[in-house]
Amino acid sequence: MTAAPSVTIDDIEAARDVIAGGILETPVWPARALERLTGVPVVLKCEQLQRAGSFKIRGALNAIHSLSEEDRARGIVAASAGNHAQGVALAAQAAGIAATVVMPEGAPLVKAAATEGYGARVVFHGESLEEARAHAGELAAREGLVYLPPFDNDAVIAGQGTLGLELLEQIPDLAEVLVPAGGGGLLAGVATAIKARRPEVRIVGVQAAAMDGICRSYEAGEVRSVPHAGTLADGVAVSGPSARTFALIREHVDEMIACGDTAIAHAMVYLLETSKLLVEGAGALGVAALLSDAYRPRGKTAIVLSGGNVDINRLGSIVRYGLVEDGRYRHLTIEIADVPGELAAITGAIASESANLLEVNHDREAPGLPVEVALIDLLLEVNGPEHFERVREALREKGLGDITLDPPRMNTAGARRRYETG
Repeated sequence: MTAAPSVTIDDIEAARDVIAGGILETPVWPARALERLTGVPVVLKCEQLQRAGSFKIRGALNAIHSLSEEDRARGIVAASAGNHAQGVALAAQAAGIAATVVMPEGAPLVKAAATEGYGARVVFHGESLEEARAHAGELAAREGLVYLPPFDNDAVIAGQGTLGLELLEQIPDLAEVLVPAGGGGLLAGVATAIKARRPEVRIVGVQAAAMDGICRSYEAGEVRSVPHAGTLADGVAVSGPSARTFALIREHVDEMIACGDTAIAHAMVYLLETSKLLVEGAGALGVAALLSDAYRPRGKTAIVLSGGNVDINRLGSIVRYGLVEDGRYRHLTIEIADVPGELAAITGAIASESANLLEVNHDREAPGLPVEVALIDLLLEVNGPEHFERVREALREKGLGDITLDPPRMNTAGARRRYETG
């Protein structure tokens, strides 16, 4: 049985007054490239520019304000993959109270370092957020700390809902909003705020397909959870909603959709390239929904970019992954006679189509490879699939056969024929 909604517009209005001095009113930014794609105006709510790099400071400030003096003296403990950790740490620092944060052992280093930088004690425990959360509960019991949930808390939800009030004021003709979701605190708060003021605005929640507990709950009409799985959207790697968040989501959200990691990586690269915005995987979910055609908006749409705390150590691999999936980094194997001039013919054909050769590997010792035949493994930078096909055609015109790698395959017949005919 689903619980009754517990947060109202009055709670969100009150939260706005409480946190006003501790947050930024983040800008909305036009996304012209997405407008051309969808045929409707699209704006980005840039919450990745918020203090501590995400929306989480909103709920943390409001929740800490709601604590009694006795609870403040005890100190707080939270569990988070990163953004809630930073929000709690910063809010606790502002309030002058001690904070401990439990993070999964695989949490992004940049988020752990930032959390410590805000003065919190960081404890690593477990492989998933659920295991970290359980350990935070143990610390709370053992050390007498007050546990501050990342989403299953009325004050947290009300604080996150203040983002919805900002959107209504910044975009008076708003028709739709796409909101990232993990446990549902942001989605529940934003949906509650907007539907109270503008019930005709369509609210769409977007999840990572690897952990789509809210989508499954929404479809089933009751709270469901999913096992932990890896995803680029680590900020929403949550098993499912709580009864509290789900009640609000079921009441106010119009649709739930999910996107895979390929679409998420593409969205991150797309935002970097077209809007010059660095957004983490969870924050890019709304853009991923549009780029992957998982959702098509019908009117002026705001996409909430919920956070920008990307682990710089992973950024290069994420960008590369996104470029590969977008068809702009392509692997190619060419079988050639191992004689002078062959590599020059290859590079000449590539240059003739203005493609960029990033990596070259010369292999003469692959299993089953005939004597005096070599494999040339290439990594090419192209503008997309059509450009890649032009490169392949230029290679064919030079008499060079090729095999696209993915996975690598060997076919030495073409190289052998080329060698035998000189």
